[in-house]
Formats: sequence, structure tokens, C-alpha cells
Amino acid sequence: MVTIAQIDELLSRWAPGELAESWDNTGLLLGDRHAGVQRLMTCLTVTPAVVDEAIARQIDLVVAHHPLPFRPLSQITTDSYPGKLLWRLATHHIAVFSLHTRYDSAAAGINQQLAEKLGLDDIQPLEASPTPPGQDALATLGRGRWGRCRLPQSIYELAAHLKQLLQVKHLKFVPGGSDEIRSVACGCGSAGEFIRDAQRLRCDLLVTGEATFHTCLEAQAAGVGMVLTGHYPSERFAMESLAERIQQQIGPLQVHCSQAETDPIQWL
Repeated sequence: MVTIAQIDELLSRWAPGELAESWDNTGLLLGDRHAGVQRLMTCLTVTPAVVDEAIARQIDLVVAHHPLPFRPLSQITTDSYPGKLLWRLATHHIAVFSLHTRYDSAAAGINQQLAEKLGLDDIQPLEASPTPPGQDALATLGRGRWGRCRLPQSIYELAAHLKQLLQVKHLKFVPGGSDEIRSVACGCGSAGEFIRDAQRLRCDLLVTGEATFHTCLEAQAAGVGMVLTGHYPSERFAMESLAERIQQQIGPLQVHCSQAETDPIQWL
């Protein structure tokens, strides 16, 4: 039988722990690494609906993007939101593994996939990371991505393409200093801090999930356009592809992406 430790080894080859940000909490966060796994589920975030689904499907391991817990807990009780989720998972012997920022920055991680979906050429990290031991020295590792458009396009054309790719009806955008988009920076989730890298690399546009009002003002002043897809759409697709990749690599497992989780932010 496949063990959690073997899955940890596989995921760590794809997204090495060294790529995690210093403030992050990744790896096996709940469970026994020597336990066997027959059923695995990926998800973006462990929510009550995801826990219900995991219990109903008799899942052994949940591979989530966002960590649970994220911050240290002094008690694990049902008095707190994360404590209640962890207690329910533990009582049903369901382990939790998180990738988060190490998957963002991996060679085939979320930002790389997002840049490829946009059809960019010459894709490179916004901030390159050293190659960890055991990794391909030519692997493209680092925070964010940027690349060049194959043909110049307007922000409206690019936005229409993004809507189709991420299956969203609405996007927010900040107009930039150029009517034609020739180079694009990408940062999944909440990555407004990449606006300075985008400016440094002379990108016309930054695509990210969400950003603060003041970051949008900074982008406008710098002449760098922004498209805000929403946090959930900017990352969820990569958890679906991760489930497919794990299934292809480890045939005996039953692997699927959560069908219960949804974007908590809706439009009126």
C-alpha cells in the first residue's frame, strides 16, 4: 500500500520544501506519515464542506494548497474554527498535507501553469530561487512568473482570454500606461507585491488574484496595468491538475479534486 511518506516524497520532488516562504506552514500538518493511503483528495482550502466531503468519501489524505493550521495553535479544540476542522479530520483519521508557496514557485507550479495558460513565451520567474539539491539544475524555480505575449493584445482581449481559461464571468482591472500588452507578469493568490518586479522588468501588466486598493494605486502610478481574477480562480485550477498528475504517477490510488469547495466570494 502507498504511504503518506511516499506521497510526501513525490510532492517534495515536484515542489521542494526549500521553495516555501519563511512565514509559511507546509508539508504534513496532520496525520501519521507511515499510514497507508487508498483515497486522496486535493483542494484549494480545507473548509467545513471539504471536511464533510472527505468524511463521506472515506478519504485518507487531503492535499490542500492553503495550510491548516496556518498559524500555531496552543489548543486543538472545537472552540475555534481551525480547531474544529482539525478535530473532525483527526477523529476520522484523515491526514492533511499542504503545499502552498512551494507549489506557487515550483517548476510546474501554479504560476508556471498560469503563465503557460496565457500563452506567454520565454517564461521566467519574477524572483529566481536557488535550485535545491536533487533538482534539475535547469528547472525554472522562483516566485511569480513573467513572459512575452506572442502577439501584442489589448487588456480587453487578454481579459476575455482569462475569463474563458479560469471560467469566471467578471474581472477587475487597473488600466496601465500602454494600450498594447506585450509582456505579462503573473502571481497567483494575493501577489500585489510583485508590482515592483513587474515594473523592474518593464512588464505592461500584472495578473494576480487580488490586491489592496493602495497597491492598485501604486500600479497605476507606475504605469503597470493589473488584472485581478479573484483569489480562488487564480489557484483552484492547479489543484485539479495536481490531482490528475498524482493519479497518473500513482495508479493504485483513487484521486480526485474536491467537488464541494466553492469560491466564498460571489457577485450580486
